[in-house]
Amino acid sequence: MKFSDLPYSRAALEELTARLDQITAELESAPTPESALEAVLKKDKLTRELATQADIAYVRHTVNTADEFYNAEKDYYDEAMPLFEENVQRFGKALVSSRHRARLESELGGLLFGNTEMSLKTFSPAIIEDLQRENKLSSAYVKLLASAKIPFEGKELTRSQLIFYKEHRDRGTRKRAYEADAGFLNLHKGELDEIFDELVKTRTSMARKLGFDDYIQLGYYQMQRNSYDQNDVARFREMVCSKLAPIIAKLKAAQAARLGLDALHLYDDSALFPDGNAVPKGTPDEIFEAGRRMYGELSPETKAFFEYMLEHGLFDVLSRPDKAGGGYCTYIPDHEFPFIFANFNGTTGDIDVLTHEAGHALAAYTARGVRLFDLHSPTYEACEVHSMAMEFFTWPWMELFFDDAGKYRFGHLSGAFSFIPYGCIVDEFQHIVYANPNMSPGERCEAYLSLEAKYRPYLQFGGTPFYNEGRRWQVQTHIYERPFYYIDYCLAQTVALHLWAMSQNDFKGAWDKYLSFLTRGGSMTFNNLLESAGLPSPFSPETFDAVERSVSAWLEKEGRSHAV
Repeated sequence: MKFSDLPYSRAALEELTARLDQITAELESAPTPESALEAVLKKDKLTRELATQADIAYVRHTVNTADEFYNAEKDYYDEAMPLFEENVQRFGKALVSSRHRARLESELGGLLFGNTEMSLKTFSPAIIEDLQRENKLSSAYVKLLASAKIPFEGKELTRSQLIFYKEHRDRGTRKRAYEADAGFLNLHKGELDEIFDELVKTRTSMARKLGFDDYIQLGYYQMQRNSYDQNDVARFREMVCSKLAPIIAKLKAAQAARLGLDALHLYDDSALFPDGNAVPKGTPDEIFEAGRRMYGELSPETKAFFEYMLEHGLFDVLSRPDKAGGGYCTYIPDHEFPFIFANFNGTTGDIDVLTHEAGHALAAYTARGVRLFDLHSPTYEACEVHSMAMEFFTWPWMELFFDDAGKYRFGHLSGAFSFIPYGCIVDEFQHIVYANPNMSPGERCEAYLSLEAKYRPYLQFGGTPFYNEGRRWQVQTHIYERPFYYIDYCLAQTVALHLWAMSQNDFKGAWDKYLSFLTRGGSMTFNNLLESAGLPSPFSPETFDAVERSVSAWLEKEGRSHAV
């Protein structure tokens, strides 16, 4: 069966709630460890049923945000899921207080219980209305950006389609593309301010009702930060600022020189070469056929996985009006289907769909045998190792997608390296905002501009409406939808770059470590997953320094070959 043929039926939350309450009662009164385990497995089955229907609805909503039926389904889950969470929490309390806990931990592992205890800190019936409000606001943001129909050079484009022109070899075209984008965003900046202001207030309200001083610690618990804390993250950002940012500033100066510019403007940042960036060749069908060959040759695991994805139609990657922006991979548990959503736009990002998102999908596919759905997937930074490392493991096959694969590899590595300071900007910005929830929209924008100056002083914003006001953060969807997610990319990128450096001399050894990391699913914390696979921690200064040396040396050498 293909994804498009999957039956959908709205999950009846009232029925599921009654079933869950019965399962909770069975767990509380379980006379033996075996009967307690049976209750846990019943709850797992229920969770899978709910996630299956909710995720099918979400995917079909994002592929067409103008579809009234799936709009209504999305609204339904936005309202219903916070109500159901109260009953989930009751089950969690019964689980961690079970008199059979020791036996259950020996059977299921301790992480389930630690994560449940953390989850219990994130909910109270008092915040149900806040959770519903948060869902509505996030959905309003997604629909607002997806509604964009931007006139540009005789065409009407979505924001995803406009990216092709934002990376054009002609500087004037890039500038006009950014100005066209800014034209749409400027019309809606008041709405963007209002939505985010309400999100900050709503999240702060939730935190205070739960006994926190501000939203930051609640946000960390919601992200299941179960092996590091705010201090570790702050030290990581400091390493990036003190060690990495100056090196990237030099690389960007070399980029400006290649382009014949005195300084880089926002619309120059992604333009790496005067004759244009690497451009993928072939139609979408040809790209997918090349992907089939690539994964068929990479390993037996990837061959079986990619054939499965194609056979079941588990991709939706073409940009079109009213389709939500960005990309993601999700998992439909009852059908064991990973699903990849993206927006092809004629740039290298089209190939990233076959690498980054396929890394997520491979992990989901590989972990299908994990016993509990709650342990199917690890925390987000581990998930991003799955995707970002896969981008590098596919390097040997890039000639299938580019006439100048060397140009692609240079752009990919330099982009991955220079992304880390940007990711830290997003993370530190959120810490500032939620520590100071009464900031005005203007003060938030000023704070964002100060962070750009701190981490990316080489980048100029003047002259481009919207962006020159310090509003770049308003098109970073994670800030609205997934608070404190973005540092996960930075941590994962550091690990992925370590695997890249290793693969340059020992591809098989690096691949084996990657598979070892990936196949454990969510059965361990991030730090324990790294240790078990023989991978170093991104929080270690030694790891950071080694990655910086390897990447800098490679980029310096290859950069000279591209200098014109």
